Amino acid sequence: MFESLTDKLSGVFTRLRSRGVLREDDVAEALREVRLALLEADVALSVVKDFIAAVRARAVGQEVLESVSPGQQVIKIVHDVLVEQLGGAGAAALNLNAPAPIPFLMVGLQGSGKTTTAGKLALRLSERLKRKVLLASLDTQRPAAQLQLAMLAEQAKVASLPIVAGQTPLEIARRAMDTARREVFDIVILDTAGRLAIDAELMDEVKALRAATSPAETLLVVDAMTGQDAVNTARAFNEAVGVTGIVLTRMDGDARGGAALSMRAVTGAPIKLVGAGEKIDALEEFYPERVAGRILGMGDVVGLVEKAAETIDQQEAEKLARKIARGRFDLEDFAKQLRQIEGMGSLSSIVGMLPGAGKLRAELERAGKQDFDKKAIRRQVAIINSMTVKERRTPDIIKASRKRRIAAGSGSSVQEVNRLLKQFDDMSAMMKRMTKLGEKGLMRHGLSALMPGNRRPF
Repeated sequence: MFESLTDKLSGVFTRLRSRGVLREDDVAEALREVRLALLEADVALSVVKDFIAAVRARAVGQEVLESVSPGQQVIKIVHDVLVEQLGGAGAAALNLNAPAPIPFLMVGLQGSGKTTTAGKLALRLSERLKRKVLLASLDTQRPAAQLQLAMLAEQAKVASLPIVAGQTPLEIARRAMDTARREVFDIVILDTAGRLAIDAELMDEVKALRAATSPAETLLVVDAMTGQDAVNTARAFNEAVGVTGIVLTRMDGDARGGAALSMRAVTGAPIKLVGAGEKIDALEEFYPERVAGRILGMGDVVGLVEKAAETIDQQEAEKLARKIARGRFDLEDFAKQLRQIEGMGSLSSIVGMLPGAGKLRAELERAGKQDFDKKAIRRQVAIINSMTVKERRTPDIIKASRKRRIAAGSGSSVQEVNRLLKQFDDMSAMMKRMTKLGEKGLMRHGLSALMPGNRRPF
């Protein structure tokens, strides 16, 4: 999401690092460039002014200008101010300290992803926190909105309030709370109607619903792709109903990032969750320090490890480890690895979690690998699926005629089949090296021992 901002800031900081001594003029020049980068990213002007003032106040002190690595010190200060701007260290938790059933009120404009977010939140609360959740649609404006939420409830394996035609949003809300009390639900998620724009009718309806249900959380759902409009929406809802938390949707899209950087300052409410994909489980906690690290090109290795831990099947991983130890890694195993990588989300978002991601992405593009997405993985899996069981287990038998048949069966070319087999050979060679080295050998020789062409004796 923050690619353009990251690229611009990386250029500024590279120049700062290269200077052994910093003068106040150097810091002022760097901050001018940071200011322009933030404005181009659609960060609110008032927020940019406060941000630059906070960084300048800390960055022009003698202890910074005369330190051993002043450029690095300034970058650290920008990082710290960025974390504060985004809400401080650690994720802001949802408020569950209320007597059951706890009402959550979802508010926002039409098209922001509010109904989908309600379904995602229900899944998260039921799966991770083991809470009994009831979904209730109060949207009588949009055709089939109630049916959409019922379908999402089915996907999330949670209950949804039965639809009764002709009821007002207020009547539906009261019925949802009564049902939740009778049937002992822990949480009720109330999905309100949106409008194409903010108007008095929308605000009056949301105020009435808030007064009737006394929600523990009033979560504003805004589309990060709308930039400054998202900030204006947040300000209006906050002034009208008092938002307790923000959910930013489409954080995996090609947005400039200004909404995320402005939200806390404009509303005083923390960003609690972010939508990072279309799947119903694509809802994540918002960690300001991790996002700041990604913006400044430092990556989010902790987030990457957590994503991998959630996705990877532990039993499958242990089975694969045993096969590798016996030197039996085959194309079926390779296909399983590809599917697990696909399950971690878009590859561009995974790359964004790696330190120095901007440079890595640029190098991939220069190498002609713009197709850095799930389609490439799916094509590779399709090629493997077009092979016979014998071919997958003994790839050495795959010669010219077999390659032509596999290419035809998978809708690919012989060149693509060759490329897949080459990738598999490279991975197999690395696996064998790992097995021969053992844990101590790997610790002693490092990753260089795994690289192709290494002639180190084992």
